[in-house]
Amino acid sequence: MGVVICKPFGYEATCAHRSLGAFAQAAAAAGFPTLRFDYAGTGDSGKIDATADQLALWTEDVLAAVRELQRRGGVAQVCLLGFRFGALLAMLAARQCPEITALIAVAPVLSGRRYLRELRVIQMAASKSVVVAPRVGTLEEGQTVSALEVSGFCVSASSTAALSQLDLTMLSAPPVGRVLVIDRSDLPGARAWADALGKLGVQTEYVALPGIVEMMWTAPHFAKIPHAMISAVRGWLERLAPRIAVLSAAHAAARDAEPAAAASAASAPVMPEAPVLRLSGEQGAAAEGVIERPVFISTEPMVFGIVSEPAREVARARTGSVAAILLNDGATSHIGANGLYVSLARKWAQSGCTVLRMDLAGLGDSGVRRGRPGNEVFPPAALEDLRAAIDHLRRHHGAQQVTVVGLCAGAYHALRAALEPLPINRLMMINPQVFYWKEGMSINDLQLADIVRKRALSSYWQRLLAGQVNVWKVAKIYLRRPMLSLQAALRDAARRLHIRLPRDLGQQLEDMAARGVRIVFAFSREDTGIELLRLSAGSAVKRCGAHIHIIDGADHIFSQSGPRQELERVLSVELFAAPSEPQPATRAPAAAASSH
Repeated sequence: MGVVICKPFGYEATCAHRSLGAFAQAAAAAGFPTLRFDYAGTGDSGKIDATADQLALWTEDVLAAVRELQRRGGVAQVCLLGFRFGALLAMLAARQCPEITALIAVAPVLSGRRYLRELRVIQMAASKSVVVAPRVGTLEEGQTVSALEVSGFCVSASSTAALSQLDLTMLSAPPVGRVLVIDRSDLPGARAWADALGKLGVQTEYVALPGIVEMMWTAPHFAKIPHAMISAVRGWLERLAPRIAVLSAAHAAARDAEPAAAASAASAPVMPEAPVLRLSGEQGAAAEGVIERPVFISTEPMVFGIVSEPAREVARARTGSVAAILLNDGATSHIGANGLYVSLARKWAQSGCTVLRMDLAGLGDSGVRRGRPGNEVFPPAALEDLRAAIDHLRRHHGAQQVTVVGLCAGAYHALRAALEPLPINRLMMINPQVFYWKEGMSINDLQLADIVRKRALSSYWQRLLAGQVNVWKVAKIYLRRPMLSLQAALRDAARRLHIRLPRDLGQQLEDMAARGVRIVFAFSREDTGIELLRLSAGSAVKRCGAHIHIIDGADHIFSQSGPRQELERVLSVELFAAPSEPQPATRAPAAAASSH
């Protein structure tokens, strides 16, 4: 038996990424070959038509993953391990495939209407910059369904229509022998469904455990691996072993009746071929394809990444040996916020650039350094990973010009790499909110970004009156704001007198520019990083020739498609600008973005 993991949808999948890897490792350690995969149009998978019925398409993806695991792992039966929306897809797939003989549903989505209601609550909360956990609700009868964009992830109109008609509690049981239901301990909602499965003849186990909120509804850098759930899943799989042996014998007997050649093909383990994915280009006669392959960069521990390259040498010849590295934004994996890095990498590869989307050690699919925690947003050894990545691109891909790109925490690491200095030609920083970090600091600590935030004081007063923040934190904001402005003025004066001060961002940017590094900043209009840059670097920003782009209508992670496309356009112009020919910052239409 093997295990196929069906991930949740959207931001839940982003938060749960490392946890799903831990589930896969536990299942494999118990002797079950395990496959994780991305549904079409998500993660590292290719694009899909924006009008496609994702419910039907992703159910087919689950079935394709089952066949792939059978082919690669030589397994006869498969257990589906589904999380939230992934559990719903697993149930639908199990009804169509006799090789799926067991099912594990974690906090399953049972009602499509209730799930759409949750998505709309999240969508409305995001528009007000409020973070809330999903709540149970229902669509009003007769309410129209339409396409949704939730936290940067899209649900098509046809998908919402299909979901609005789906209720697993009204369907007959899938033809599987065993089901494990893991429910939320804080707000259980699947007990009645589990009992109904048992009455329909399915051998069902039900357990309510903690950890679901911390795994899927907590920001990636604070998300926790649910060890109790992993232990329950592993134990349940191991208890299946006697039953698996009986079913495997029956399956083998049935297979013996098939032609010998077919039986041989079905039973023989297949060694995976070279892991290369060829992607078709964007629509258009001149578009060229992209080749993608996973890479493991030799550091301690091994660092994971995906390289995107142009499929034809003629595309590479247009840009020379240009390469780019995309760094984790916070604790998000190598796909970037809302899949931003996937889109950038493929677009740039089509234009002739080699792009590495990498996970720093402890993040995404990379290993964790000995003695360090996982999900570490500012790991002190990040420069070692970056140095190895640049060396990999130079040795294996002939890179001569290297650009390092990062959003938020990724921008911090990109800046550190240029200051080291590592051999970098371009530096693209998107919404940086930290320019200096030292070991022992916490993301929960009061940061400069809190102090310079335009609406910070009103926000803190509201929370103070609600008893959600301490008085001392508000006082520190009041006390430090005037000091910051004074320090910024004094640093600017010192730079004009050529007096070098420690931790002087302005002087450091000037030094980088003198080495020929092209410096690019991209900000959302309301992002605190704009004011933070002004206070930290002052007039040196202009002297160093930094290119600053400000995009209207965007949140911190560019979760809306319009501003995200404008960001991609701006960064693409900067990537392929000649280093020796400084370009004035572009000015976009007022409705989409403005730059200065």
